[in-house]
Amino acid sequence: MRFGLIVFGDELLSGKRQDAHVPKLIELLAARGLELDWARYVRDGLQAQAAALRAAWASGDAVFCCGGIGATPDDHTRQAAALALGVALQPHPEAQALIRARAAEMAAEKGEPAPDDAHPDMRRRLEMGVFPAGSTLIPNPYNRIAGFSLGRLHFVPGFPVMAHPMMAWVLDQHYAHLHRPVGVAERSCIVQNAFEAQLTPLMEDIEARFAPVKVFSLPSVDHPQWGRCIELGVKAARDDVQLLAAYQALRQGLIQFGASISTEMVR
Repeated sequence: MRFGLIVFGDELLSGKRQDAHVPKLIELLAARGLELDWARYVRDGLQAQAAALRAAWASGDAVFCCGGIGATPDDHTRQAAALALGVALQPHPEAQALIRARAAEMAAEKGEPAPDDAHPDMRRRLEMGVFPAGSTLIPNPYNRIAGFSLGRLHFVPGFPVMAHPMMAWVLDQHYAHLHRPVGVAERSCIVQNAFEAQLTPLMEDIEARFAPVKVFSLPSVDHPQWGRCIELGVKAARDDVQLLAAYQALRQGLIQFGASISTEMVR
């Protein structure tokens, strides 16, 4: 199973807000021995969001979708999900019951009676409990306004304080069978006096000889400490016995090439 992330919102693409979901989902997955395979930002808009969700569904991946599940005019995610999967929108009784309970609590705090369903404000709130047919709830520990899952697509609010614990809940409730306690380990070094193209044959040789160990290369032209350099290394499951042998072979190959190794790292 691969994991993907879609973040909806014009504010991210305009620079008004900085995304916090990608690094957090990477962290949540890594804590469970998993990895994020891809991420995508999509503007607010019914058709654009529906197209992104169709592609996500067709991918076969488990995909988290952040943002746009409210009830304001620029929130289209619930409608886009229904359109993408060809199902109807319908009230979810449990989600709407949670909304009513939350509204009653807020009214009680002000010394007011619980709002009636016919009140315009309450009708708008209840819209947040209208989901595509077949949806199941994702609990929201912050204010109990639920998100929803539609098969492998999981929809949470754009607010990190709500979205992040909800994503963790999904990982633990829906994908616990995929958790791997071993995690991923890396060994790498800072290489100078060489270019990626020159080292490509060495990298290909290491991957061929030590599969499933993977080689990674992170070049920099103006690193604040090392200037022009490459961080070159190998990564594998933490219990993979080939990881150390692969790194030693990589290091020896760099020395034979004549590259300079200034720093070595273990993660």
